[in-house]
Amino acid sequence: MRSYFKLLSLLVSSLLLSSCSANLTDYSEKQNSFDLKEYFNGDVIAWGTIQDHSDKVTRRFCVELEGTWQGNEGVLAEKFYFDDGEISYRNWQLTKNKDGTYRGLAEDVIGHAIGKHQGFAFQLQYTLALKVNDSVYEVSMDDWMYQLDEYRVMNKTAINKFGFNVANVTLFFDKQLPIKTCEI
Repeated sequence: MRSYFKLLSLLVSSLLLSSCSANLTDYSEKQNSFDLKEYFNGDVIAWGTIQDHSDKVTRRFCVELEGTWQGNEGVLAEKFYFDDGEISYRNWQLTKNKDGTYRGLAEDVIGHAIGKHQGFAFQLQYTLALKVNDSVYEVSMDDWMYQLDEYRVMNKTAINKFGFNVANVTLFFDKQLPIKTCEI
């Protein structure tokens, strides 16, 4: 009986916490609409951290990005440099739909990523095949990007498994000229 109340308490707490989360419509009245095609066209560099569920930084990284667009079809090539020496790649194929939403595909994305924007905010949700050591885990990614000015975008990503937060990513994009590069 005691475990039943613990489980019920956990479920109620989870529902209350999820009801307090941000909603994309919170940004609908904000000025300066975030144009993903415009921002991620050309070279961009980013620096970030990965935090575990307790917010302890477990990895740091730098990303070199190159975006190219032809109409509403784009490719965003990412090259990640991690602080432990690992280098990895992700190539997004992005499509801007007629309704203004985005659809994305990448090598390690399961199914399609779905992106929406309001004001200066952009949200991208998808399932990622996350490789950790010799195992691969399917995790839900909830990316939130906020355009700060014409050169900088801040990104916060929640990584969830079975509805529970297991890690977070914090990332800062910069496309101010001259573009810097990641140093190994």
